[in-house]
Amino acid sequence: MALTETQLRAVVRYPALSRLVALREDHRWTFSIECVEDGGVDLVAGGRLWPNGWSEAIAVRDTNDVRAFRLDPSWGEVWSREGGLIEVVDTLLELPEPGRTGAPTLVKGLAPRLWVPGRA
Repeated sequence: MALTETQLRAVVRYPALSRLVALREDHRWTFSIECVEDGGVDLVAGGRLWPNGWSEAIAVRDTNDVRAFRLDPSWGEVWSREGGLIEVVDTLLELPEPGRTGAPTLVKGLAPRLWVPGRA
């Protein structure tokens, strides 16, 4: 997938963003951007769902303030990493796919369920 002109300028200005581009292009990730009133970017969030119910997410506030995690199908957190963008994405890319040898499975904690109006 080709980069838009705006995305290309962003990667040229902030080369570490190329890691997010790699996730999006090669690993079926989707991303959203949360902007603040002055037009600046407050948060870049991404996620991907595996066919077997596992999921991964990443939140980027700054190139040095990044958190990624993997959840099992019951929303149990089995892996997480915090740090710089390059370090976190590279470690995420090295994770074996869920169900493969070496993939994390031990639940460290449960992610909060999303509250949906009208549902118990």
